[in-house]
Amino acid sequence: MSVELNHTIVHARDNRESAAFLSHILDLEIGTEWGPFIPVATGNGVTLDFATIPAESIVMQHYAFLISEEEFDAAFARIRAAGITYWADPHGKQPGEINRHDGGRGVYFKDPAGHALEIITRPYGGVA
Repeated sequence: MSVELNHTIVHARDNRESAAFLSHILDLEIGTEWGPFIPVATGNGVTLDFATIPAESIVMQHYAFLISEEEFDAAFARIRAAGITYWADPHGKQPGEINRHDGGRGVYFKDPAGHALEIITRPYGGVA
C-alpha cells in the first residue's frame, strides 16, 4: 500500500466555527461529529478534524488546497463577499491581491483560529 495522508487535527478556538468557515469557503460538507472532532473531508479523501482547544494553545499552521479554476472563482467570491482579508503572498505583504504562480491563481487568508489557508489552482513547481 502506498502512503497517503488520511486525516489531520486542526486546533480551533471553536471547532464548529472553524469547520463551518472552511466548509463554506470551499463548498464542502461538514461530517458527523465524532468525539471532540468536527470533520471536513476534501475531495482526495483527507479529513481535517477540527478540535476545540484553549486559544492560547493554538499554534498557527498552514493548509493549502488545490482547487479547479471554477472552484477558485466561487471560493474567491465567497472570501470577498464575507469581507475576509486576503493576500497574494504568505507574509501578508500583498494585501487585496492574488498570485499567478505556475500559470495558475492563488490567494492566502486566515481562518477564525488564525491558521493560514491558501487556495491554488496549480501545484507549485509544476508538480502534479
